[in-house]
Amino acid sequence: MNREVAVCLLLLAAPAANAQKLAGLWDAQLSATLSNNPTQVPFRVQFSGSGKTLKAWFFNGDEKTISTSAEATPTAFTAYFKQYNSRLEATVKGDTFEGRYIRDGKTYPVTAVRHRNPPPPEGPAPQIGGSWLVATGNQTGEKAWRLVIRQKGAEVTGALLRVDGDTGTLTGRYAGGSFTMSHFSGARPVVFQLTPAADGSLNILQNGIRKLTAVKAGEAKTKGIPDPEDPLRHTTMRNPKEPLRFAFPDLDGHVISSTDERFKGKVVIVSIGGSWCPNCHDEAPVLGDLYRKYHAQGLEIIELSFEEAEQLANPTRLREFIKDYGVEYPVVLAGEIEQLAAKLPQAEHLDAFPTTFFIGRDGLVHAIHSGFTGHAMGPLHDELVKEITHLVTTLLAER
Repeated sequence: MNREVAVCLLLLAAPAANAQKLAGLWDAQLSATLSNNPTQVPFRVQFSGSGKTLKAWFFNGDEKTISTSAEATPTAFTAYFKQYNSRLEATVKGDTFEGRYIRDGKTYPVTAVRHRNPPPPEGPAPQIGGSWLVATGNQTGEKAWRLVIRQKGAEVTGALLRVDGDTGTLTGRYAGGSFTMSHFSGARPVVFQLTPAADGSLNILQNGIRKLTAVKAGEAKTKGIPDPEDPLRHTTMRNPKEPLRFAFPDLDGHVISSTDERFKGKVVIVSIGGSWCPNCHDEAPVLGDLYRKYHAQGLEIIELSFEEAEQLANPTRLREFIKDYGVEYPVVLAGEIEQLAAKLPQAEHLDAFPTTFFIGRDGLVHAIHSGFTGHAMGPLHDELVKEITHLVTTLLAER
C-alpha cells in the first residue's frame, strides 16, 4: 500500500472513529431560570451509534426519552426530540461537550463530562427513604404535596406529587450533609436540596430559592400538615346534571362534537391535555391500553389538546406525540393553553394538565381526575391505573 492511499484511508476512518467517542453515558448540567432564579440542573444523557446512526436519550428513572433523529460529525452532534419540539446540539472536545438545548424557541446552555462513578461520601448517609408530606406554605390552593423517596446507601430516587401530577423521577445522592435530587428528561427541569433536620424533618430548597419542609407521612397530622388534595375533588362540574359539551376540529379540520353519534350511549373518556405537557405524555400509554382493551365493549376516548399558537397553526409536535404513542382515538385542537377555562366553562377549578373526565352511558360526567401520577411514583401509579380501569369497567357495565 503506497503512502497516499494509506493517508486517504486514515482520513476516511477518522470521522467515524471520532464520532464513536460520543457513545456512552454523560453527566450533564442544564442552566435554566426556575422560580425566577438561575439554576443548574444535573441530569444524565446517553448516546449510541455514530454519524447519522447516532441515538441520544434522557432518563426518567428507568424510562428513556429517545431522540427521533440525530447525527454527529467528528466534533459536534445534534439530537432531535420531535415529541418535545426540541433539540440538543453541542461541540465535543474529548471527554467534554458544550452546547444548548432548544425547546419551543427557548435556549438552555448545557455542559457535560463523560460519566465517572462519584467518590463515596464521607461517613454513612442519613436514612430518608419512605413517604413524606411537604408543607407548601400556600395560603390558597394546595396545602401539601406528597414526596416518595427510595434509598440505597448514598443514592436516592423518588418523585414529588402535586394535584396536577408528579415531577418525574428525581435522582441524586448524598454529599456534604445534604441530598441533591434533580430531574430533566427533555422537559420539567427541577432540582431539590434535601437536608435532614434534628427533629426528623427534611429542609427542602427547591430550585435554589424556595424553602419547604417535609415530615414523615405518619407524623403529618400531629404536626399540623393536612392531607394532599384529592385529585378526584379538585375539578367539578358546575351543574352535574348537564352533559359536558365540546366541539373542536381535529388535525384535518373536521369538527368533532360531544353530540356526535359515535358518543351516544357510550362510555367516554375526555382527556384535557397538550403535547407540551410531561404528565400528558405519562397518561397517553394508559389511555391507549384502555382504548384497545375496551373500545369493542363501548369505550370511546377523545383528547382535547391545548397548544401554543404556533403549534395550533402547525401542530408538528402534536403529530409526533400521536405517532410516538400510537394514539388511535381522535385528537382535536381545542385552543391555546390560556384558554382552557374559557373553552370549557361548565367545569369549575379546571386548571391542571391533564384533567380527565369520565362520562357514563347516560351522557353525564361521573368522575373528574386532575393530573396524572406517572411511573415515577411507583405503587401510587399502579393504584391509579387500577382505579381508572375499575371506573371504566363499572361504567361499561351500566345500562
